[in-house]
Amino acid sequence: MEGGILEPSLYSIKALAILDNDGNRLLAKYYDETFPTAKEQKTFEKNLFNKTHRANAEIIMFEGLTCVYKSNVDLFFYVIGSSQENELILASVLNAFYDSVSQILRKNVEKRALLDNMDAIYLAADEICDGGILLEADPNAVVQKVAIRNEDIPLGEQTVAQVLQSAKEQIKWSLLK
Repeated sequence: MEGGILEPSLYSIKALAILDNDGNRLLAKYYDETFPTAKEQKTFEKNLFNKTHRANAEIIMFEGLTCVYKSNVDLFFYVIGSSQENELILASVLNAFYDSVSQILRKNVEKRALLDNMDAIYLAADEICDGGILLEADPNAVVQKVAIRNEDIPLGEQTVAQVLQSAKEQIKWSLLK
């Protein structure tokens, strides 16, 4: 570091988190050792929630970190970066994450729906950010990569095993009726 200029880095994201309206963790992914233990992470999340749950802002400097956040019904979405990180990059990650979750949950962004689709939400978080590096900021591309289901794939593109599996499921459901 010469003359106060920081070296450019791809590692722009320190954490992604979704908290409920009580400040409890629903999803959290930390990408560096800023908070090495789960206890420190939960303490940070509680303090961050207490600072942001009544505020109308979208960005806050908290404990030397830049935090951008968005709330919806009973969920709080957070993207956390270093104090030198560009807020616009963090905001684009937050918007991509929120919009991806919204599309996955079919615009029903609330705790119950999120918990029912947690596997896809984790995949979306992994598609957006890997190890603190921003990979994808387009929510449509993220949802397209995450939401591959057998019934959505045309029959000609399915493998024989997938066709047999879907046939078994259809027969099972027709027998159970």
